[in-house]
Amino acid sequence: MNQIVSLVPVSVLVLFVLFAESLPHTHPKSRKHDGVQAEPQFTEKYFTQTMDHFNFNSMGNGTFSQRYLITDKYWQEGYGPIFFYTGNEGDIWEFAFNSGFITELAAQQRALVIFAEHRYYGRSLPFGKDSFNIPQVGLLTVEQALADYSVMITGLKQQLGATDCPVIVFGGSYGGMLSVYMRLKYPNVVAGALAASAPILSTAGLGDSRQFFQDVTADFERVAPECSDAVRGAFHQLKELAERQDYKGIQAKFTLCKPPSSAQDIHQLYGLLRNAFTLMAMLDYPYSTHFMGNMPANPVKVACETMLSGSDLLANLRNTAGIVYNSTGVLTCFDLYSLYLECADPTGCGLGFNSLAWDYQACTEVNLCFESNNVTDMFPPMPFTDRDREIYCSKRWAVVPRPDWFKTQFWGDDLSTASNIIFSNGDLDPWANGGVRKSLSSSLIAVNIPEGAHHLDLRGSHDADPVSVITARKTEADIIAQWVKMERRSLKKSL
Repeated sequence: MNQIVSLVPVSVLVLFVLFAESLPHTHPKSRKHDGVQAEPQFTEKYFTQTMDHFNFNSMGNGTFSQRYLITDKYWQEGYGPIFFYTGNEGDIWEFAFNSGFITELAAQQRALVIFAEHRYYGRSLPFGKDSFNIPQVGLLTVEQALADYSVMITGLKQQLGATDCPVIVFGGSYGGMLSVYMRLKYPNVVAGALAASAPILSTAGLGDSRQFFQDVTADFERVAPECSDAVRGAFHQLKELAERQDYKGIQAKFTLCKPPSSAQDIHQLYGLLRNAFTLMAMLDYPYSTHFMGNMPANPVKVACETMLSGSDLLANLRNTAGIVYNSTGVLTCFDLYSLYLECADPTGCGLGFNSLAWDYQACTEVNLCFESNNVTDMFPPMPFTDRDREIYCSKRWAVVPRPDWFKTQFWGDDLSTASNIIFSNGDLDPWANGGVRKSLSSSLIAVNIPEGAHHLDLRGSHDADPVSVITARKTEADIIAQWVKMERRSLKKSL
C-alpha cells in the first residue's frame, strides 16, 4: 500500500488489553449461540512452553505460559483418540465456541478434546506487555507455533497417561493451514489432519492475486447479478464525490463521525466498505452467528436486499456496511479509523492487539498480496503488490517479507508425498480457491461443500444446515475413524 495508516501505539494498546484481560472472566456451564454448542464446558489451563525452540542461546531456555482448553467428558481414558485444535489468530475461547463439530465427533469416537492457543494471541503472550516490541515479536513464526503444539501434545499425552492415543489435528482457515503443516512436519506426533477452509496455496503466493475479491463478488452475483452492479454503481458515485472533494457530502451520505479531508481518508473508506463485503461473504451461514461480529442469517442475501432497496445507492451502500459495523444499531456515526485497520492483509486483520500479531505474520511469512481492480470484481481498484507489502512492512515492523518462503518450507502445491489430510472447502467461501479443491491421493482428500461458507463444517450441527455440510461431516467422521484405527494398528506393530 502506498500510504501507511497510523496505528495505535503498541505499548498503549497492549497495556489496555492486558488490563481488560485481568478482569474476572466467567464461563457459564453452557453457552449457546445459533449454530454453537458449547457443551461440555472446557477447563482453561496453561502449559509451560519453550519461548524459542530453535535457538539454545537467545532465551536461555526461557518459558512462557501457553493457554489451552480441555475436556475429557467423552474420553475413554487412556484409549480414546485426542482431537487437538491448532489455534489460529485470536482468543482460543472463540474458536472453541464456534467449532462444535469437534466435540460432537468426540462424543461419537470417545475422544479427549484440546484447543490450544497460538503464541502471541489471546493470553498466550511470551513477553507480556512487551510481546509486540522489536525484537521480542520476532519469535512469532509459524515454525515456533507448530513446535509449541508438538511439544504440548507430547507433554500432555505423558501427563494424562495417553501415550498410545492417536492424535488428530483440526483447524479452520489459518488454523487449518497449521493442521496441514503439523501433518507435514510432525507426522510422528499427529496421525491425521482436518484442514477446513485452509488457503495453503494462495498464502504461499500461488495463484492469481485477483482471485479473492473476484470470489467475494461472485458470492453476491450468485444471489442476484444486479446486486454487484448496484455495488459498482455506488462505488462509482463515491469516487465522483471524492474527485470533486465533496467531503461534507461524503460525510453526510455515509454518516461519518468526521468529514474525510484527504485521499488517504477516501482510501480508508474504500477499505472499510470492501472489508464489510468480505466478512459477509466469509460468514454467509444459513443462521445468525456471533463469530467475528454479529451476522444475520444469510448475510449476503440480506446485503443484496439492502443494496437493491431503493434508488439511493450511496445510502444503500452505507446501510449494507452497517450490517457488519452497526449490527446492534447503537452507533450514531461511523469512525473510519476505529472500525477498520488497514494492514498487510487486504482481507482484514481485525481489531485489538490480536490484529498486531496477524499484521506481523502477514509481513513475514503469510503472503496475502491480494488486490481489487473493479474489472474482475465490484470494488474500487486497490492494488497491494509485493513492493507495496515490502514498503509497508519495513516501516511498520522493520522486516522484509519472504514471499516465497511457504513454498519451500511447507511444500507449496507439491503435496503428493504427504498423507492423511482432509482439505474441506465451501463454494460460498472466497478463501476456497486458495486451497486444495481436488483430491491428490487416496489419503489426501478434498471435500467440497456446495452450500458452505468459511469452515461451516467445523461448526456445531444446526437445524438450518444444508444437506451438503451434513454429508461432508459424515465423510470426515468416517475418514477420521479409519485413521484412528490405522494408527492403533501401527502402534501395536511397533510394540
